[in-house]
Amino acid sequence: MDTDLAASGRPPRPLTGRRVAVYLGAFFALVIGVNGIMMKLAVDTLPGTVVDSAYRASLAYNGEIAAAQAQAARAWRVAAHVERGADSRASVRIEARDGADLPVSGLVVSARLARPTDRRDDRPVRLAERDIGIYRGEAADVPPGQWDLVIEAERGGDRVYLSRNRVVLP
Repeated sequence: MDTDLAASGRPPRPLTGRRVAVYLGAFFALVIGVNGIMMKLAVDTLPGTVVDSAYRASLAYNGEIAAAQAQAARAWRVAAHVERGADSRASVRIEARDGADLPVSGLVVSARLARPTDRRDDRPVRLAERDIGIYRGEAADVPPGQWDLVIEAERGGDRVYLSRNRVVLP
């Protein structure tokens, strides 16, 4: 006695061309659906590019080299200290001194705590000159981990200082 016939009381369905087409269609629909979901997740979690336009960055390259040489010729010493509090606020203190060890005042200094892996997590730091040559500011909601402290200083609309330093915040 046939076990399939005995268990269900009816004969098994034959494998037809229509049934094979439905199985193949369902298989490929599942594969395409999973690939679509994976592509969407990959694009949504992509941190982005470091440079929006490589062509424009290459055109500005010689200007960046000249700015770095001018910065080195100024012989400024810029010391930065970053401290993260228990309330997840990070305080930044920057002290700028010139080649004669005098405080550098009157700069428009901006800073940014940048994640090395994902620029969507960057935190701007609002800095103000609190004392002659000393600039302080805070950033809110800074989780622990590795950050790049990016400091830019301008005078008269021209960038006169740029640095990028890796810091680890507990």
